[in-house]
Amino acid sequence: MGKYEFQSRIRYSECGEDCRLNLGGAVNYFQDAATFQGEELGIGIPYLRAHNMAWILASWQIFTGRMPRLGENVRIRTWAYEFRRFYGFRNLELVDEKGERAVWANSVWVLMDTKERRPVQVPDLLIERYGLEEKLEMDYEQRRIIVPEEGKMMEPFSIHRGHLDSNHHVNNRQYIQMALDYLPDGFELYETRVEYRQQTFLGDVIRPFVSDQGDVVTVSLLKEGEEEKACANIRFSSRNSSKDREGSSI
Repeated sequence: MGKYEFQSRIRYSECGEDCRLNLGGAVNYFQDAATFQGEELGIGIPYLRAHNMAWILASWQIFTGRMPRLGENVRIRTWAYEFRRFYGFRNLELVDEKGERAVWANSVWVLMDTKERRPVQVPDLLIERYGLEEKLEMDYEQRRIIVPEEGKMMEPFSIHRGHLDSNHHVNNRQYIQMALDYLPDGFELYETRVEYRQQTFLGDVIRPFVSDQGDVVTVSLLKEGEEEKACANIRFSSRNSSKDREGSSI
């Protein structure tokens, strides 16, 4: 099939205080696009459930250019560009009314056997149905996020039903939303990286560890237990940080 696309209009419920699309809304559009493509190809959630499989997101890298305003018409596109063993690699973009790319992303997915709870080789049928398109030109980062040692431990909170999705664990977008609460006022977000490390379920307790380095804020969402390990690490970079990185690479 190659590329998949659908159209939408920015809703009030997807906007922040500035009446522009917020990051959570953009992530929802991207997740919906990936889901819609699978459904249209006949290899969506019903097919995967019947074959005891599920796509689990391993990482995001999202760039925010210009967030569209309330009421703007947009197009959301997605396509697979590579499959490797049990991994699937997918680009996504949100295009505004002028045809300009407003938000774009890379995502890495793992195909899981839901009975054995382990990764499974991506079947040829899925690869054939999705097809492959050219990889988006962008600055690709490694999936692993290094969490600084210096930071502050925040108050813990419990996972409730509103955090869960059809796989009965915390939805990918919810981790990002949790982390966004720790961004300082006026932070001009440009790049968001998310590394998902373990699934989180109803009743689990999360303790956020936040490292604020000015133009870069890293949030590690730790899952309480015998061994307190991260369920997700999120790294937010401002436009100033991206300029510094570009300058240092010359």
